[in-house]
Amino acid sequence: MNILIAGATGAAGQALIPQLKAKGHTVTGTTRNPEKFAELQELGAIPQLMDGLDKASVQEAVNAADPDVIVHQMTALRGVDMRNPDKAFATTNRLRTEGTRHLIDAAGDRLIIAQSFAGWPYARTGGPVKTEADPLDPDPPRGIRETHAAIRTLEKLTLEANGIVLRYGGFYGPGTGLAPDGEQAAMVRKRQFPLVGNGEGVWSFLHTEDLATATVAAIERGRRGEIYNIVDDDPAPAREWLPFYAREVGAKPPRRLPKWLAALVASPATAAMMTESRGASNAKAKAELGWKPTHPSWRKGFAAAA
Repeated sequence: MNILIAGATGAAGQALIPQLKAKGHTVTGTTRNPEKFAELQELGAIPQLMDGLDKASVQEAVNAADPDVIVHQMTALRGVDMRNPDKAFATTNRLRTEGTRHLIDAAGDRLIIAQSFAGWPYARTGGPVKTEADPLDPDPPRGIRETHAAIRTLEKLTLEANGIVLRYGGFYGPGTGLAPDGEQAAMVRKRQFPLVGNGEGVWSFLHTEDLATATVAAIERGRRGEIYNIVDDDPAPAREWLPFYAREVGAKPPRRLPKWLAALVASPATAAMMTESRGASNAKAKAELGWKPTHPSWRKGFAAAA
């Protein structure tokens, strides 16, 4: 098949291109920066200039590639902002809303597979691990509401277009914030990533290699109009994963903050993520896509990455 990856120079795209090439697919990768062309060519993709926020640019890129499948991996993350996560996600949220509309308009009846997120978007009630059938948070905490709304919009638009939504866990691996040279690793070493309250917020993680294999499986075997959680087998509370990660990157144990203080000095969203968030189950992806992670637990994955 001919696959267009919209937003191919991030950690997701860099992991996905070699996997698709190994399966015999032709891959076109888009970027806003022509200086990234050589990087895409080295990975095995045909580079294509595209601005996801420009409708005409998106249409031109889709026309040029004439793909069978479009994989929406467009993000524009600019660091971590615990005081205002919505600010850090602002451009990414536009890509989730405006960019998704542009891709769908340009796609016609082509299959679109869109990147969403598993974990803190789920409702903060009930059990600690959620399936795709469980509701998203109806009342997100202040600081992350715009991001929640953008995720809902991306998923709604994609499903209405009979596409597939992949709710990825938190990325780790090469090129991610949790890589040893990543921004989140630097924050942990500086003890700027505290353990909040009881640390009972559950997180689900995903190695970028597994992101790639699951996305290939969704292209080849996914059912249109479906959502799949793409996460490892080991959702875990922050009180377990954060101290473990700190040890693996050679950092001192994370500082501890009461929940009320974290909500005050960081944001209610940050406090909720660390104390109330839910993890995600990958059972549906395993059953329907025939996929399983090669990094089944962040425990070994973090250690190997470090």
